[in-house]
Amino acid sequence: MGRVMAGNLRARSTHSNSITSNTTKHQQQQPATLAKRLLFPHLPPGSDLPPLFASPTCSPELDAEAYDFLALTLRAFVNTWWTKITRYDKELLPEITIVLTAVLRTLETRLLSTDFSLFIFSVAPTLITQHYRDYRHAAYKVSTSYAMGGSVPLPHLFHQLQPHVAISPEGKIDEEYFRQAFDHLLKSCLPLQDYAPEAERYIIREIILKVLVKDVIPRVTQPWFIQRTILDLLGPSLDAESDKPPNVSPPSHAQYAHFSFHSLLVFFLSAVQSISGMGLAVVQTYRQTLSTIKLVNHSARPTVNQQQASEPWRKVNPAPISPTRSARSISPPSSSYASAASSTLSLDTDIPLPSPQRSSNYAREPLTMISELFTVHERFATSAVMHTLCMICAATTPFMDRLLTYLLYTRILCASSLIFVLRLSKRTLFPSGYPGPPVIDPTPEEQIIIHQQLLRRLREQVPAFLVPVILGSSPEHTVKEIISPLGDAACNAHLAVFMMDALLLSIFPEMGVEGGAGNAEVDVTERLDDDGKDWASEMCRTTSTMTP
Repeated sequence: MGRVMAGNLRARSTHSNSITSNTTKHQQQQPATLAKRLLFPHLPPGSDLPPLFASPTCSPELDAEAYDFLALTLRAFVNTWWTKITRYDKELLPEITIVLTAVLRTLETRLLSTDFSLFIFSVAPTLITQHYRDYRHAAYKVSTSYAMGGSVPLPHLFHQLQPHVAISPEGKIDEEYFRQAFDHLLKSCLPLQDYAPEAERYIIREIILKVLVKDVIPRVTQPWFIQRTILDLLGPSLDAESDKPPNVSPPSHAQYAHFSFHSLLVFFLSAVQSISGMGLAVVQTYRQTLSTIKLVNHSARPTVNQQQASEPWRKVNPAPISPTRSARSISPPSSSYASAASSTLSLDTDIPLPSPQRSSNYAREPLTMISELFTVHERFATSAVMHTLCMICAATTPFMDRLLTYLLYTRILCASSLIFVLRLSKRTLFPSGYPGPPVIDPTPEEQIIIHQQLLRRLREQVPAFLVPVILGSSPEHTVKEIISPLGDAACNAHLAVFMMDALLLSIFPEMGVEGGAGNAEVDVTERLDDDGKDWASEMCRTTSTMTP
């Protein structure tokens, strides 16, 4: 009996050892990802990558996509020239990854402690509205004595209405202005041992400056780029289907002869099915609306302690780095990072709703922007509709503020949106794993075609029975007025610079305080109007005082 039990135990142990060995072999046979091969060559085959972000609620899928995008970028733009210098040193990419991880975690803490509701719903619409107004005012002055009989071009007139130290009347951006701004960003994000070497700081700063100021802004401010982007957002046109001749056969006497009780029954049942489908859609919409209202009303409001804890940038001392950071290795987020990230807004937790003492009326500036875009004040019907909407939003201001903030952080600034953006960026920038061919700018003839297509597509978006109400008696003129203020690259560059200033001041508010980052204890938000109305003029004054 003992021999039999010993044999069974030996067989079970042998079987368990075989299962363990098969599992180990299966893990070892799995191909290592590009990020693991390039960025972490010293990790064991079956181990996971260290977390890239500090937030404990960050999904592993977002970490994987971010690591993949980082590996593709470093392989395309760093490894190509580094392998020509030396083929044996494999430590450069891991070192860059260590530095970028520290920067991303600091930026993550900053972003999570920033309430983007003010920027999205107040600052950005105000800047766009002011851009449209100043462009139209400048266009009206082109052929008047203000332009000295037409000798002063439109960009110069626009620059007189929106002067900025970082941009010339011709739309040329001053690199020194953004060089100083990026240097402050690096000082806030880089660890001390990486910010101290001037050569390393110079290389990183000039790379960011070249990509943003010389490549991104000059392209995104081109009118054809904006128009083509709007066309892509509107989706494919239905002209191809509408241009096809309908395949309608002439009615024959046989078709009229076959009308019977059966066809009448089919028509009746089809009508019942359509009505039931509409009823189900209405019920589903009603339930979804009730569910959204309940979620908005029961969303947790941040307390004063949470708001103070979610603002680590107000402290003079920077966030401490993990002790293993000096060993040049990526470690899990330290307790300081985790506490800062958990106390702030995470991608899946509470939403920073406005406090009842400081109602922001987030719906007012977007409605004002829409009114300016569609020139609502020129038509009585659209003006009446817009005034009605403004009164409704003003009567429900607390709920609208919570609703807009809820939609912002659950539909736009969420993990799924970040993953979608990363995947789209990989497909666009690295279609085959490597950078694709450079994009060729369209010719002037192609730009005219893009402009005409956009005019037609915008006209098609409005239903026929609403055209007289929304677009007025001349729809073509109204649609042209919507996109004409975005038709000059120099004027668009002013809008891009003001947007960049507003974004930097939202994330790094100490940059707008006189005296620089050393006065970070000052509560900058107390100096601004609650609804962001005075942001544009405040930014003009504060950014002009920054030393280039």
